[in-house]
Amino acid sequence: MKVGLQLGYWGAAPPQNAQELVLEADRVGFDAVFAAESWGSDAFTPLAWWGSDTREVRLGTSVAQMSARSPASCAMHALTLDHLSGGRAILGLGVSGPQVVEGWYGQPFAKPLARTREYVSIVRQVLAREAPIRNDGPHHRLPYDGPGSLGLGKPLKPITHPLRADLPIWLGAEGPKNVAQTAEIADGWIAVYYSPRVGAMYEEWLAEGFAREGARRTREEFEVAATCQVVVTDDPEAERAKLKPSVALYLGGMGAPGMNFHAELFRRMGYDEAVSDIERLFAAGRREEAVAAVPDEAVDDVAIIGDREHVRGRIAVWEKAGVDVLLVGCRDVEHVRSVADVVRN
Repeated sequence: MKVGLQLGYWGAAPPQNAQELVLEADRVGFDAVFAAESWGSDAFTPLAWWGSDTREVRLGTSVAQMSARSPASCAMHALTLDHLSGGRAILGLGVSGPQVVEGWYGQPFAKPLARTREYVSIVRQVLAREAPIRNDGPHHRLPYDGPGSLGLGKPLKPITHPLRADLPIWLGAEGPKNVAQTAEIADGWIAVYYSPRVGAMYEEWLAEGFAREGARRTREEFEVAATCQVVVTDDPEAERAKLKPSVALYLGGMGAPGMNFHAELFRRMGYDEAVSDIERLFAAGRREEAVAAVPDEAVDDVAIIGDREHVRGRIAVWEKAGVDVLLVGCRDVEHVRSVADVVRN
């Protein structure tokens, strides 16, 4: 099992100890460091800044929101980071949700699968640098010839030669069609709230994509990275309590009514009644009650918390279910070391 340090996105201010966490992760043998974005800090700058003193870890976005940048702009970010890191970049992409896409970026959310396919295709054209970039699809037309166009657009190749044409592209995906498409067109899958309980279901979705004509990878060549809080502790109850506010937020407050992909994941795990309660309480502004409604079992499904032997046993379960990389958020240097120790030994 490989481990990635998940820095996430910033709150009101940058985290104070991120640099030391990144350097310690690099020192103790973490496979990668990831940064995310929501509607505040971006995903690329922290990797370039805090990753500049690293030597081994891969540097990945988990995820960069596709509506935040045109495909060509995103490819520029990725090829730049790949050069600066000596070929260690992972481009993790995701569609986000309609509230962010339409409310923050001012872009349409409709047809996310088709938009993703076009987006990835253009990024790969840029990285291949074999010909001037063209795309005739309806979502990202290059050259642009729609309303307001002057008709002067010229197909271009990147001035900078990308370091790797096969820079890995991972996709954040949650529903069956999205996961299947990820297996078809990407190099890896970033799973949010993965649970071994439904690992066989995920493998079926992935298998559908690998079986499609022209699929980019086989299952053996493909990486599954799952967000998973790993904590070695003698007080698992206290650690669960720390995670419940985040779970309640994602189930009750992240997404529109009737379109919350995170909530649907937990429903598939068997928590339909609990999810409905959390959504109702969150919508009513009763957030403390929403947090209290998160079952202990739901936290244990998506996190690994307990003493050393318990954690080692659960990591083996996640690995057997198909996970290659655990994406772990660490509070301090000691947390980084404890995760590295339990995974290695």
